[in-house]
Amino acid sequence: MQTLDSSRRGFLDRAVRTLGGAAAAAAALSPEGTAQMLRAAEAAHVPGPHFPGKAKHVIYLHMVGGPSQIDLYDYKPKMNAMYDKDLPDSIRQGQRLTGMTSGQARFPIAPSKYKFAQHGKNGMWVSELLPNTAKMVDEMCFIRSMNTDAINHEPAITFAQTGNQVAGRPCLGSWTSYGLGTLNQNLPTFVVMVAKPTNMEQLQAISARLWSSGYLPGEHAGVAFRTSGDPILYINNPPGVPSDVRRTTFDGIKALNELNFSAYGDPDIETRTKQYELALRMQTSVPELADLSKEPKATFQLYGEEAHKPGTFANAALQARRMVERGVRFVQIYHNNWDSHGNVAGRLPSQCKDVDQACFGLIADLKQRGMLNETLVVWGGEFGRTIYSQGGLTHENYGRDHHPRCFTMWMCGGGSKAGMIHGETDDFSYNITKDPVKIRDFHATILHLMGFDHERLTYRYQGLDQRLTGVEQAKVVKELVA
Repeated sequence: MQTLDSSRRGFLDRAVRTLGGAAAAAAALSPEGTAQMLRAAEAAHVPGPHFPGKAKHVIYLHMVGGPSQIDLYDYKPKMNAMYDKDLPDSIRQGQRLTGMTSGQARFPIAPSKYKFAQHGKNGMWVSELLPNTAKMVDEMCFIRSMNTDAINHEPAITFAQTGNQVAGRPCLGSWTSYGLGTLNQNLPTFVVMVAKPTNMEQLQAISARLWSSGYLPGEHAGVAFRTSGDPILYINNPPGVPSDVRRTTFDGIKALNELNFSAYGDPDIETRTKQYELALRMQTSVPELADLSKEPKATFQLYGEEAHKPGTFANAALQARRMVERGVRFVQIYHNNWDSHGNVAGRLPSQCKDVDQACFGLIADLKQRGMLNETLVVWGGEFGRTIYSQGGLTHENYGRDHHPRCFTMWMCGGGSKAGMIHGETDDFSYNITKDPVKIRDFHATILHLMGFDHERLTYRYQGLDQRLTGVEQAKVVKELVA
């Protein structure tokens, strides 16, 4: 016997297929008919959450390059006794290496030079490099058993963001926009910011492919906000052009676009029209959003004085809070230069200083405003780092290569389980010994927190019902859900 819900969804699915067939028939009759049926089919397909989700917003903090879990969260004291000894073959197990260390004659163990201590009721081990993060471990949900299929940056970060190593798929932010829709007609549903690190020693490429909508309608792509200067280029009227003239210009462009849509039925034309309209509305909403002058002194005491400086991670984190406060669904912040092949001692402290207080401030700020319960904050990179040193090794400095087999990420708020420490690794932080979490599992869990069954949040493309988690097996990690 069918439930009411399954019957209703079955009816909608049949309606969409029927409308698709009708659109094909209309194409043979008239372009106008095609345009009308395309609009009807789009209107009929409204995903919405499948069940009540706790996370209404997501702030995803991606540390580009791969943070070293061994130096930050995955404490391995037994490695001190193995300094400069070769990594045992029984631990490596023939693992594929990057081209950067494949030619090394040996792989010497490099214990972390940083001190660790346990914090909170859950006793989470945290490095001395993250003193502010250590204060809030009981609010956070740690995953020490993340693993990925990719070993190089471009496919790994693409996989982490889109669920596939091949570029061109919709990212998590686009799926959120598509599934939940907007809460503020005057701001984008999905915003991206690229924060500038203090240390610029080794930056990775960050391209708009990471926030592309892929095969989803273009309106679900991320809108890149600049972290210094005007938030969005060309959003203001040119000198000498008053608002009424700009409005008249947009109306003329809209009329031309509607003529083209009627003639060709290309959905990208309607996307362009919507973008023009949003841009016009953002002329008033974005300046107000970007103006931090009315934020009280206490706000900057939370995030740190760096929050005053456009372009910094702290400034972007504060802007992220202001965005979700105004209804932005998904905010993605990228922070570069975590690719520590060498000079860990010279770079990692700077990287952690950039983000440590800002992350603490963001979570404390969301909590005091009553927003943390419905805002999911995610922190992590595309993979981890090796226990063996790349390049020269001393007690005071070393380098670490890419390591996809295990790394640490954390979540906070939005229905994630506070105080959770999930997964374990071996003494070398090389292999997972308990509760592995794949990227697809992580994506399925995030969608679950937003109210989606990852197998049912789909979009028909090239004859297939495409989804973020793809066709391989993925599961919700229920231990991470409150």
